[in-house]
Amino acid sequence: MTHCPYCALQCATLLSGADAPSATVRPDPVFPVNRGGLCQKGWTAPEVLRAPDRLRAPMVRGPDGELTPTDWDDALDLVADRLRELRARHGADAVGVFGSGGLTNEKAYALGKFARVALATSQIDYNGRFCMSSAAAAANAAFGLDRGLPFPVSDLGEADVVLLAGSNPAETMPPLMRHLERPQLIVIDPRATRTAERAALHLRPAPGTDLALALGLLHLAVTEGRLDEDYVKERTAGFEEAWQQAVGWWPEQVERITGVPASDQREAVRLLAEAPRAYVLTGRGAEQHSKGSDTAAAFVNLALALGLPGRIGSGYGTLTGQGNGQGGREHGQKADQLPGYRMITDPDARAHVAGVWGVDAEALPGPGRSAYELLDALGTAQGPRALLVFGSNPVVSAPRAAHVADRLSALDLLVVADFVPSETAALADVVLPVAQWAEEEGTMTNLEGRVLRRRPLLSPPPGVRTDLEVLRGLAVRLGQPAHRFPTAPREVFAELRRASAGGRADYSGISYDRLDAGEALHWPCPEGDGAHPGTPRLFLDRFAHPDGRARFAPVDHRPSAAVPDATFPLLATTGRLLAHYQSGAQTRRVPALLAAAPAPFVEVHPDTALRYGLADGEPAVVRSAHGSVEARVRLSRALRADTVFLPFHFPGPGAANLLTGSALDPRSRMPEFKVTAVAVTPSVAADPTGDEAP
Repeated sequence: MTHCPYCALQCATLLSGADAPSATVRPDPVFPVNRGGLCQKGWTAPEVLRAPDRLRAPMVRGPDGELTPTDWDDALDLVADRLRELRARHGADAVGVFGSGGLTNEKAYALGKFARVALATSQIDYNGRFCMSSAAAAANAAFGLDRGLPFPVSDLGEADVVLLAGSNPAETMPPLMRHLERPQLIVIDPRATRTAERAALHLRPAPGTDLALALGLLHLAVTEGRLDEDYVKERTAGFEEAWQQAVGWWPEQVERITGVPASDQREAVRLLAEAPRAYVLTGRGAEQHSKGSDTAAAFVNLALALGLPGRIGSGYGTLTGQGNGQGGREHGQKADQLPGYRMITDPDARAHVAGVWGVDAEALPGPGRSAYELLDALGTAQGPRALLVFGSNPVVSAPRAAHVADRLSALDLLVVADFVPSETAALADVVLPVAQWAEEEGTMTNLEGRVLRRRPLLSPPPGVRTDLEVLRGLAVRLGQPAHRFPTAPREVFAELRRASAGGRADYSGISYDRLDAGEALHWPCPEGDGAHPGTPRLFLDRFAHPDGRARFAPVDHRPSAAVPDATFPLLATTGRLLAHYQSGAQTRRVPALLAAAPAPFVEVHPDTALRYGLADGEPAVVRSAHGSVEARVRLSRALRADTVFLPFHFPGPGAANLLTGSALDPRSRMPEFKVTAVAVTPSVAADPTGDEAP
């Protein structure tokens, strides 16, 4: 048994086959998260194992500009020599590291350690910054602890009402819908998605106005007598300050800003407040904004006002996207964090982790740049001159994608470790082929904080190494002792346990033996005199702040960075499709998935199409202040007339993130993916020079 390589549900699967061509998968019928279900991506996951363009040898860019095969020693010697040279010339922060929410816990931990010990650089972050950072900032502030779902997924199946703000699990994680059959759903989304089609109530705010809507729902909870006063008094702090921000958001004001009728706002609050068991869940649609942290906090405020978090059968959570988005940030890939969810600026945290690593705490670097800021600084006088990328494809997935590609091209050295030639690998000076999910051992942490065992079916192909082997090979060449960077996942996990001990994300009581015995272990799971059972449900007695109380946050609505005007009169929002995952580097190599969604498109309301001369199936150009996208028009009444939608799985001229800008949330540093001011015109009317919008 192992787990699907895609989203954070981490559905349990049973793999079989003697080799990659014969590998097949079926769902585990008893695992409680997917309960015998898989989505299209899970069923076809073994297809990626046999991708015809699988990387099988290191590649180095030669004098002619072409990537050519070489052997491992030559490739690693070249990388290490260049890294030493750049560090000697420009300092340790001349080298950056960009990780992934798809890496196992062991690899995420080793990558953070490699950056801070072998490279001594502060410049490390990961693509999970684009996924969970706003929700994490809100949860840490409210509860003192950030875990996507502080309760098991299966609890949702017993709920009466579930509010989904900015999430479309019917397409992004379909097996989750098995747990959402019983509850009435309140869906907040500008599109009539497949999830919204199953909703008892669908609220359709204009993109970028979720925060105003959440404030309005809190306003109604208070003014219509639905505030859980005993809970607020006994288990929370800061209500009055938060209420002072929400007091002016009466329903008609919210309707004017968001477009959501006042009657629907009242019905949403009534459904939540009258339900014996209710949950408020947020997703990327609400969080990927320059005010995403405040938006997530506003939905937390609503949940606290109704007395939901920290009660069996009710709660607040966020739906983590990437497979190990949870574990990836807990163990050291984020610019400001050390293993165990310790903050890198905390002297005690630094001393503890340095002791485990056998280094001087003073030698550890401080916090570095967040993901987009790191990419934006590449190749500049103050930024890194080299970047090592593990398991990420920022040429497609990062905001302001054309600019990011330019910054990557300006580097003195770009090294990409991956298993297929992604669009980012195509720009690299050195490409290192690494093992896939079915070829490696390790652990993952799913969206409910459950630590899972990944087990290999196959050995990596000849010429392919694991990420742990790559990191040790480089570390030794950079002067580190080999024992400091073990390559056996079990050994790495044993060290991770020690490094996390006593931290907010404490894994010290979890072991491979316990996981292999079938124990369901959710962190925190500290080591003690006996075997700790793990913590499937957090906050039942107290929240993680010193006084045990949750915190309301005083937040207020503000406009998005991009506001429509005469030049860019429409709002564009981006999202996923059922057939694809993230940048599509894997799923676009699966014939059945590519056939289901072969090319980019721009979804447009028929009235909008009529106004701007657009026709169904015809090519169009979508322009923003940052760039332009070419895509065919797909007419849909599922959209608001002021909004267009683009999937973000496609590269080249159809890459949706050519449109998105560089505005960041001031707390989480989350880019504003979900709202961009655009114009859409038929391609025949496009500027023949091809110049980008000013």
